[in-house]
Amino acid sequence: METYYHPADLGRFAEMGKGNAELWQKFMSYYSAVFAEGALSEREKALIALGVAHAVQCPYCIDAYTQACLEKGSNVEEMTEAVHVACAIRGGASLVHGVQMRNVAQKLSM
Repeated sequence: METYYHPADLGRFAEMGKGNAELWQKFMSYYSAVFAEGALSEREKALIALGVAHAVQCPYCIDAYTQACLEKGSNVEEMTEAVHVACAIRGGASLVHGVQMRNVAQKLSM
């Protein structure tokens, strides 16, 4: 079955540099700096990235950061918890926007 998402395309990510090598290099420099060991460990950063990947629903990122988490020593329990954190934040963000709905409904009901 043909789908929009092709797991093999993740390996082609660097092809995005072909259209503008200068911007690609700037992105890769930034990306590398972000994921380097710092105040947070590389393992912690990979767990954050895994949660964000689920929140933004990027299957390529989910694949990449699942692998990164495992390579950096995380276990499935930690990774599952990171996904639940992302789910709670995304769900909470949807719910808190309900206050906006209530404000508009109250205003229009006056």
